[in-house]
Amino acid sequence: MDKEKALMEHLGDLRKVIIYSGLFFIICFAIFIIFIQQMIPLITKSQKLTMLGPLDVIRFYTGVAGSLSLGVSAPYIGFLIWRFIQPALTDKESKNAIKYIPAMLLSFICGLSFGYFVVFPFAYHFLMSLGTDNFEMMITTQSYFSFLLMTTIPMGFLFEVPFVLMFLTAIELVTPNHLSSFRKYAYVVMAIVSAIITPPDFVSQLIVLFPLFILYEIGIVLSKFVIQNKERKELAEEQVPQV
Repeated sequence: MDKEKALMEHLGDLRKVIIYSGLFFIICFAIFIIFIQQMIPLITKSQKLTMLGPLDVIRFYTGVAGSLSLGVSAPYIGFLIWRFIQPALTDKESKNAIKYIPAMLLSFICGLSFGYFVVFPFAYHFLMSLGTDNFEMMITTQSYFSFLLMTTIPMGFLFEVPFVLMFLTAIELVTPNHLSSFRKYAYVVMAIVSAIITPPDFVSQLIVLFPLFILYEIGIVLSKFVIQNKERKELAEEQVPQV
C-alpha cells in the first residue's frame, strides 16, 4: 500500500509538472501572437519573402510564436523537472544542477545570438548569391524560417557544451583526463554535427566548427577548474581542527 501511495503521489507530481509547463507555454504563445507584427521585421531582417497561400500566414505566425515560446519556457520547464527529480538526487547532484541551470541558459542565449548574427546571415547571403547569377530568387517564408531555425537553435544547444562538461565533472561522471583523451573522437563528432546543421558549403561549416573546437577546449579548462576547486575545499576541510 505504501508503494502504491508513493507511486500515486509521483504521478500526481508529474501531472502538475505537465500542466504547469503547458499553461506557461500557452501564456507565452498568446503573448508572442499578440506582438507578432512587431517581431516580424526583426526575424525577416527586411528580406522580401513570398507567401504561397493564405494558410502560410498562419503557419508562419504560429511557427514563430511556438518556437519563441518553447525557448522562453525551457528554463521554467527545466526548473519544474529539477524539482520533480530532486528527491531522487543526492545533495551534491541537486546543488550542482540548480547552480548550473542559469549558466546553461546564458550559454544557450549566446549560442542563439551567434547563430542569428553570424552563422545565419553569412550562410543565407552566400547561398543566395550563388543563385542570383542565373535565377530570380523567390524565398518563401516557410523556407526562410526553417533555414533560420536550422542555423540558430542547434548553436544554442552546442554552446552549452562547456557547462555540461562542468556539471558532469562536478557530479564525478567525467574527469579532465577523460575529456582530454576523448578529444579526437569529440572533434570527429563535432565535425559531423557542423556538417549536419550548416548548409553544404565548406566556409559555413568552418564558421561553426572552429567555435565548437574552442568550446570543447573551454569545457576541459572549466572541468579542471572544478576539480581544483573541489580539491581546495577538501584540503581546507582537512585543515580545520577537530573539536
